[in-house]
Amino acid sequence: MCINCIRNEVDITDGIPKQATLQFCRNCERYLQPPNIWIRAELESRELLSLCLKKLKGLNKVKLIDAGFIWTEPHSRRIKVKLTVQKEVFISTLIQQITEVEFVVNYQQCGDCTRLMAKNTWQAMVQVRQKVNHKRTFLFLEQLILKHHAHKDTINIKEAKDGLDFFYAHKSHAVKMVEFLNAVVPIKTKSSERLISADIHNNTSNSKFSYSVEIVPICKDDLVCLPLKVARSLGNISPLVLCYRVGNSIHIMDPNTLAVSEISTSVYWRQPFNSLATTKNLVEYYVLDVEPLGPTRGKYILAEILVARSSDFGKNDITFYARSHLGGILSPGDNVMGYDLSSSNFNDFAFDSLNQNYLPDVVLVKKSYPQKRRKNRRNWKLKSLAKEEEKLDLERMDQDYELFLRDLEEDSELRQNVNLYKANNNNAMDIDTTVEENNDEDDFPEVKLEELLDELTLDDDVNP
Repeated sequence: MCINCIRNEVDITDGIPKQATLQFCRNCERYLQPPNIWIRAELESRELLSLCLKKLKGLNKVKLIDAGFIWTEPHSRRIKVKLTVQKEVFISTLIQQITEVEFVVNYQQCGDCTRLMAKNTWQAMVQVRQKVNHKRTFLFLEQLILKHHAHKDTINIKEAKDGLDFFYAHKSHAVKMVEFLNAVVPIKTKSSERLISADIHNNTSNSKFSYSVEIVPICKDDLVCLPLKVARSLGNISPLVLCYRVGNSIHIMDPNTLAVSEISTSVYWRQPFNSLATTKNLVEYYVLDVEPLGPTRGKYILAEILVARSSDFGKNDITFYARSHLGGILSPGDNVMGYDLSSSNFNDFAFDSLNQNYLPDVVLVKKSYPQKRRKNRRNWKLKSLAKEEEKLDLERMDQDYELFLRDLEEDSELRQNVNLYKANNNNAMDIDTTVEENNDEDDFPEVKLEELLDELTLDDDVNP
């Protein structure tokens, strides 16, 4: 027989099924790979093609030459694959034929989504807490989670009084979240396990795992009075310092000498301490004179600055001399925020042990900008996690969110860890030039357009 007659008489695709079934979970958009593995695969992807070929049992009797998708309407619940196979039918006689297989997509809920739909079915929980009177730390942590997609394995996120609760279907996902938190913020972790049920005959058990994560209660721009032993261990730095950055450790600076040091997590929890004053205690001052002293450290320049309280300006002649690291930022006529030590009363043992005669009257922290037009100037926005919000003080939360946005505008290093998106607000660039005409527009903190990302929402659990 010739080759053409053999092709007409012999069908080498007879053992390959012409129709098969795929199980698809609509909630998590994953396909079932038997026996019990669920995988993610996009339409017409290599992963989906591999899954389709594994469902065909007759392919082991022929040689697969080529395989590809035939375009089908995505909503038809049909996936068509074209196969090119080859087989030796007689001695030294190879036949190559093309066949089509249609896969029907059936909906089936996976085990993770089944437990999610039921109540109280989580296996592991991560409780993140910080004992402070604001939410700025969690607002920043939320942006870090979104940037690194650390929330992709969570089945639920719930807001609590002092933090957030993350729920997971597997213990390994919770451990991964704890490792991420340990890499970005200074924390202390405790774990616990509760036995739900046990089968002594099969030697199996069902347990729930809880991880308690406590974040160090020291935040950016806080005034800290270090215990004497801790200050000596950090290169004999002055006990009265400012926290200028918080990463996986605490970065502090002595504003009088520009000396810096770093407090690791282990050092802090060995002898913990609290902030002497927070940003809620900041007082606005008016800059009268700036005299640079020479020493510099990065963007900071040491200077002797003459200030007066903005509330007292024009009413009395009370002024203060402050040695500060803001010599390169401030100029006469500016406003600056600082801590007023001359009229403050602190209940702190480490502060009381200091020589009060050598303490400064004012500790300057950061430059103050007019807030009347900030919201109108913003052409950017942030995204947030989809979480169950608790009914808390909404006014305080709005204030904390506004302070966090101001920190992003003023600190370019802080913005590097956050994704900023272009806002669809046509009025964002409509600036009233008749207000505050005497302000230096070039000095006003703004986010540059090249730092913004185009908004593209791919995940359903992220809200703009």
